[in-house]
Amino acid sequence: MADIYPWQQGLWQHLSGRERHAHAYLLHGPAGIGKRVLADNLVHLLLCQKPTDGKACGQCKACQLLAAGTHPDFFLLEPEEPEKPIRVDQVRELVDFVVQTAQLGGRKVLLLEPAEAMNLNAANALLKSLEEPSGNTVLLLISHQPSRLLPTIKSRCVQQACPQPTGEQSRAWLAGALPEESAEGLDELLVLAGGSPLTALRLHGQGVREQRALVVDGVKKLLKQQAAPSQLAESWNALPLPLLFDWFCDWALLTLRYQLARDEAGLGLSDMRKVVQYLAEKSAQHKVLAMQDWLLAQRQKVLNKANLNRALLLEALLVQWASLPGAG
Repeated sequence: MADIYPWQQGLWQHLSGRERHAHAYLLHGPAGIGKRVLADNLVHLLLCQKPTDGKACGQCKACQLLAAGTHPDFFLLEPEEPEKPIRVDQVRELVDFVVQTAQLGGRKVLLLEPAEAMNLNAANALLKSLEEPSGNTVLLLISHQPSRLLPTIKSRCVQQACPQPTGEQSRAWLAGALPEESAEGLDELLVLAGGSPLTALRLHGQGVREQRALVVDGVKKLLKQQAAPSQLAESWNALPLPLLFDWFCDWALLTLRYQLARDEAGLGLSDMRKVVQYLAEKSAQHKVLAMQDWLLAQRQKVLNKANLNRALLLEALLVQWASLPGAG
């Protein structure tokens, strides 16, 4: 079990010091700030038979069973595959678990992540357990996007915003995790990760710089008419769609900002500055606004795990992007 991150210490002391716990917590905040580590530590504390000074002992039978992944009073609910929704029959298993008696005589604890992955039927199936928890049961819901949750789900939980690290904390933590990286490299990773140090570390492990270089090179060739949209869409087949849409949304926003402010310091990362400046100078503002609206709508579908035709979606994106500069 990982240690609590420095920026979570205050919240951890608050949660671990409670004498009585709510039957349901909603731990929310942006992805990559350490909510799961906080929740895992809370699971261990809630199930430990001999907690000391707000910490699980790590030695009792409950702690040993949790470490082995065989604790009978702990239930973990996640999507069966990454980027897939949590289905109603998965939640029904959780509901069945809630009504059982705790086998070790203490609490039952359930951890559900990410809560917004539940489809409507699954969310409705969970409501009864949130309304009428059975026995000494604590439900921990983790959400990266609480705005996507049903109001009835949120209202039945103690909503706990999880603290985000400051820029200094993010940089210090990432420097410890990637000691071989230069200061410039760390800053670049944090920009690509939206300031989240854990996301930055994950993206680094996925080869985000190589992925970004491939996309930037493709966009430049597209605008010079050296590559066709269909050809590029195929060559980006292995790239994560959320990442691609994040970048294009960012570039559209930077283009608009430069059109309005003409501030060269606000052109983003160096790899796309000249392209953003070119698009701002050569594109009609109403076309950039329409592009941004379309990108945001498609990005939401991607995040909502809609059943999309990836190749057609990317081709449509690239056709519109290529048509930004010019008359109209």
